[in-house]
Amino acid sequence: MAASGAPAYPERWEWDVVLRDGGTVHVRPIRPTDGPAIEALHGRLSAETIYFRFFSPVTTLSPQMLERFVNVDYVDRLALVALLGDHIIAVGRYERLPSRAGEGGEAEVAFLVDDTHQGRGLGTVLLEHLAVLARAAGISRFVADTLPGNSRMLRVFHEAGFDDERTFADGVVRVAFPIVATEASLALAHDREREATARSVRRLLAPHSVAVIGASRREGTLGHQLVRNLLSGGFDGPVYPVNPEAEHVCSVRAYRSVLDIPDTVELAVVAVRADAVPGVVEQCVRKHVGGLVVVSSGFADRDDAGREAERRLVAEARRNGMRLVGPNCMGVLNTDPGVRLAATFAAMPPAGGIGFIAQSGALGVSVLDELSRRDLGVSTFVSTGNKADISGNDLLQYWDGDERTTVVCMYIETFGNPRTFARVARRVARNKPVVAVKSGDPSPAVGPAGDDRAVAALFRQTGVIRTETLEELLDVAQVLAGQPLPAGRRVAIVGSGGGSGVLAADAARAAGLEVVELSAGTRQQLRSVLPDPSNTANPVELPPDATPATLGRALVAAARQATPAKPVVGSLLGRRGLLAGGVPSFAFPESAGRALGRVTDYAMWRRRAAGTLPDLAVDAAAARAAVEAALDSSARAWLDRAAVAEVAAAYGIGLLACRPVTGADDAVRAAEDLGYPVVALVDPGSALTKPDRQSIRLWLPEAQAVRLAWAELAPRGPVLIQASAPPGWDIAVGVAQDPELGPLVTLGAGGRLGEPVRTRASRILPLTDIDAAELRSEVLGPHRSDGRPWSAGETTAVEGLLLAVGQLIEDRPEITHLDLEPVVVGAGAAAVTGMRLCVQRPTPHPELAVRRLR
Repeated sequence: MAASGAPAYPERWEWDVVLRDGGTVHVRPIRPTDGPAIEALHGRLSAETIYFRFFSPVTTLSPQMLERFVNVDYVDRLALVALLGDHIIAVGRYERLPSRAGEGGEAEVAFLVDDTHQGRGLGTVLLEHLAVLARAAGISRFVADTLPGNSRMLRVFHEAGFDDERTFADGVVRVAFPIVATEASLALAHDREREATARSVRRLLAPHSVAVIGASRREGTLGHQLVRNLLSGGFDGPVYPVNPEAEHVCSVRAYRSVLDIPDTVELAVVAVRADAVPGVVEQCVRKHVGGLVVVSSGFADRDDAGREAERRLVAEARRNGMRLVGPNCMGVLNTDPGVRLAATFAAMPPAGGIGFIAQSGALGVSVLDELSRRDLGVSTFVSTGNKADISGNDLLQYWDGDERTTVVCMYIETFGNPRTFARVARRVARNKPVVAVKSGDPSPAVGPAGDDRAVAALFRQTGVIRTETLEELLDVAQVLAGQPLPAGRRVAIVGSGGGSGVLAADAARAAGLEVVELSAGTRQQLRSVLPDPSNTANPVELPPDATPATLGRALVAAARQATPAKPVVGSLLGRRGLLAGGVPSFAFPESAGRALGRVTDYAMWRRRAAGTLPDLAVDAAAARAAVEAALDSSARAWLDRAAVAEVAAAYGIGLLACRPVTGADDAVRAAEDLGYPVVALVDPGSALTKPDRQSIRLWLPEAQAVRLAWAELAPRGPVLIQASAPPGWDIAVGVAQDPELGPLVTLGAGGRLGEPVRTRASRILPLTDIDAAELRSEVLGPHRSDGRPWSAGETTAVEGLLLAVGQLIEDRPEITHLDLEPVVVGAGAAAVTGMRLCVQRPTPHPELAVRRLR
């Protein structure tokens, strides 16, 4: 608890971050009790660093200086510290400056980094975090005074990507820059994140030395198999077994503890009882081990107490500079000839281009066995186990820049940070395919079981190839491993005749491919079909009496004649794997067709434009004022009709004008003001409901019809008169909240007057112009219900409405529910007849916007 009158310490602003060299530190706001650690930091500084920070040789900090340093209000004055173990190794702070009338908030910023840790990116990390927290406090600009010789600090300001301005006076350089996030600053921050994360993973996958803690002389134990596999796999470095009761393990000298190893240990593989793991990690901290792979189980996989022990384990590792795979994992593999790391109880697979992540250890063993049976080579393999630290997001960042990895395969049970996954996967999939199977129940927030629109939207937008089963994932990887991407959906099937060729054609069509030729298979036929530019891919149904070597050579020889290159997929009944020359063969033609269809979908996604975020002319201030007014007296509220209209107008949402009326004459006056024809309806209130057939009267052309409608509806409740939408087709637009992925923009077809929406699809945020066009096309198709194509004005109106809703939700995270229904599309416009909006005061988490580990 904070002392009386003292500002409350913001615990939510504590997080772990990865530095430029792949090491980790813990970042948190400064505390009044940090005085001794700040003094210790100052005592370790060189004279030059002190002079650059204080502009004078401050040998010791006075009590008054120290008191001011450690006591802040976390709003106008804030300091963040970076800790490695128990030592503060860097400090970043800002202090708000007095503002003149009409100016935005401005703050002076300063940094101090331990000499030993300079060059690791600490200053940039602290600047990123301070900028986010300062913006949340209403500060829009940072200024900093530094000496001309302080090149490191000047480089920090420049490399952050903000538009800095520099002036020189009285021997001091003043740097000033707005701290609003820009496209350039975000791109640079993401690049720094990618490089730092990749280096942290590389520490685990390409160490120069490995200690196996829990090594055993007894065959059949994990500790024994880990040592044996490291040795038999040909690891290019020393292996140190650690066993307090053995002198040798697998004929290699053993050590009583990791502290007894005389040389540097870059990776520790831990296979001891769960209750012994904390002590082992403490020894690894003292040994300055670079990273941990914890095979031991008995943590979050066991019970709540194990989950808490796992949380402490990860915190201890990160705050001391280490990242961790596991616990409860089967380890890691790297087939790089310069590494040959088999830190797992599975045998070393053949080298190749597939990077694979799996949470389950037993599943990982099966996957590696199957990859070997199919002759598919692996670049790296990681079993994440409980995924307490290293997750798929980290590995995606690593594989993005790993030249040996050409195909990424992921078995996903849970997402680490779904929003990071969306951003990173979209970038990676532009350069190399990402194939994933997602297990687990669909989110209850987005529909009934089996209708996991959130995950489907995530994968579709990011270009991830989603498969339904693990076997299908391996089928797709088999095509991608050695074949070029198809240029289109037209395929030719060359078969041996009979039903299997027909099955292949049926499977291809079911996968969205266009079969342009189905012919009997001969070598001459292959030579004529493959070079045909009208075919973009070729499933080949092979005769069962042929040999893989013979057929592989024939297919490769024929494929080389194709210009441009196109994929060739074979189906040799009963045989699955790669034929000679790298041509994939499937045991059944249906598998070949499905796999080729998935690969073609990905190729089409990669060929299309990436899309851009809209630059809409909106009145964000008006929408913010309406939302804040609704939340003034309540933490959760439905906006009233006037506030909804203000929000709609601010974002260009075409909400039809509507007036409450108190009698028949008033209703007629409202109709005359709005213009006939009009609609009369019972006020549904602000709840997420829409009128049924009994509570609405449509297309009222004149006063008598309005009076009659009033008489019929008034007994049911307050009456509204609304302008009529032009004739058209009904759609529904809204926002659904997914607990993992956040808000989803949804589009549905149909749904007028209480009728259910017929079809619905969703997209995650942020929504690009391509996302909006694809969502509109997926739900509404190319034609209206009367068979005529949608006009350019109608498609533009629908997509514009989707983009406006997406931008509104991005700008106003307080919105938890938004329902536009029905929306009538016709006459080149999208007329919104009903709009209901609920807001809730969000828990501020500005740290979610900056680089951090989850």
